[in-house]
Parts: sequence; C-alpha cells; structure tokens
Amino acid sequence: MNNQFKISHFNAGLYLTVLLFLFSCAKVPITGRKQFNVVPDNMISQLSLTTYNDFLSQNPPLPGSRPDVVMVKNVGARISAAVEKFLNENGMSKKADSFDWEFNLVESPDANAWCLPGGKVVVYTGILKYSKDESGLAVIMGHEIAHAVANHGGERMSQQLAVVAGGISLEIAMQEQPSQTRDIFNLAYGLGSTLGTLAYSRTHEYEADKLGMVFMAMAGYNPERALTFWENMAAIPGVAPPELLSTHPNSENRIKAIREYIPKANNYFLKQ
Repeated sequence: MNNQFKISHFNAGLYLTVLLFLFSCAKVPITGRKQFNVVPDNMISQLSLTTYNDFLSQNPPLPGSRPDVVMVKNVGARISAAVEKFLNENGMSKKADSFDWEFNLVESPDANAWCLPGGKVVVYTGILKYSKDESGLAVIMGHEIAHAVANHGGERMSQQLAVVAGGISLEIAMQEQPSQTRDIFNLAYGLGSTLGTLAYSRTHEYEADKLGMVFMAMAGYNPERALTFWENMAAIPGVAPPELLSTHPNSENRIKAIREYIPKANNYFLKQ
C-alpha cells in the first residue's frame, strides 16, 4: 500500500508512536494479554456502522423465514447473551453496553463470517457446508465474536496506522486519506474479497479460539465441538482452506491448543 500521507507528519508521528506504545495499552478479556490500541472507539463505531450499512445495501440479508437464517440468529442471540453475561460479571459493563447486536445471513459462495465492533455479525451461506450443524456454527460465530470482544481488529488497525501512516492519529488519517484509511479498516476487519484480509497473528487466532470456546460454552454449546470442527476441517483431502480459515494457524498446532484448553472451557459449560 503506497504511503501518500504528508511527510510533514512523519517525525511527529514517530514520537507519537513511541508514546502511544507506552501509554495506549488495554487488556484482552480472559487471557489478560496487553494490547496496543490507539483507535478511538467513537471513530471505529462510525466507520463500522457506515461499512456495515454499505455492505448490506449491496448484499441484502436473507429473509428471516429461512431455517438457516433462524439458526444464525438463534446462535447469535445465545452467544451474545453469554458475552454480555461474562462482561457484566467481570467488571466490564461499559464494554458490554457498547454492543448493539445484529445477526444476518447473506447469500455468497465464500466461506466467510465476520463481526464488526458493536456486534454487527454477518455469516455467508458458503460457510454453512463446513459448520454442518448449529453447534458447528457456534464454533465459527463464537470465534468471530471473540475477535470483536478482544478488539483484535482495532489492534491490527493501530499497527497498520503506526506502520503505513507513520503513527499519525486516525482523525488525521481520515481527513487526509479517507479512502486509504477505510481500506485499512476493511482489511483489518476482514471485509471485501477484492481487498483481501490482513492475516491475524497466531496470537490473535489462538486467543479468539479460547474466548470463542468460553462464550459458546456459556451459551450452552459443548466446547468440545471446536475440537471436532477443526479435526474435520483438517481431514478434508485436497481442498484449499476456505477464505475464513486461510490465514489461521497450522491445523495440527491449532487442534493441539484447542484440546489443551477444553478442560478450562468446560468449567464454563458445566456451570450452565
């Protein structure tokens, strides 16, 4: 991506980047990992809602009378209720209040799903052949919702602004290069096949697996389904990973990590 931002901001941006790394840290729920995030929540919310509405205007949601739509909305309602319960019980009620959940299924052969900040979730019909059933869909949706709860997209966008824009603020980036900044947003949150997707780090992926398993367990889905889901995906011979899975960790390593985390996730499941 070409750096078209004004060079006059570069030196100030370097100082700003150092300061932001020192003072702009948050913690991920459950794992407690510290993360670098300089993207203001209000600006992300604006970008998110605009992007979400633009996407749905071009990809109309399927009607609620369809059984697969009912399933998506049911899984979403259960997992989002679990997320809010977890956040409220762990002193994060402000974060819980920031979500205004919506769940839609759109017609697309792409095997994809995503959750934007604020809880706007879209599932593509192409992923349903991999999820197989409701609990399999809970693995996928739990994982994507976990990315939003952990603010992985904001973390990736902060990193991209630090590298591409020399550490300048999102406000300046939006003023000087709004199109490029929106592209960074879309890349960070995995929207748009023409743009591609910035690969989540293995840390993000393993973290989303763990949070997703906890949330699906709290929603009443057996977290062991995450293990069988990934084992089944790894066993498909001669099939390239679908879009949703293409940037994920090595299947063997992921399966091992999920298997090791099941006892902890089961603690949340057994409480239901």
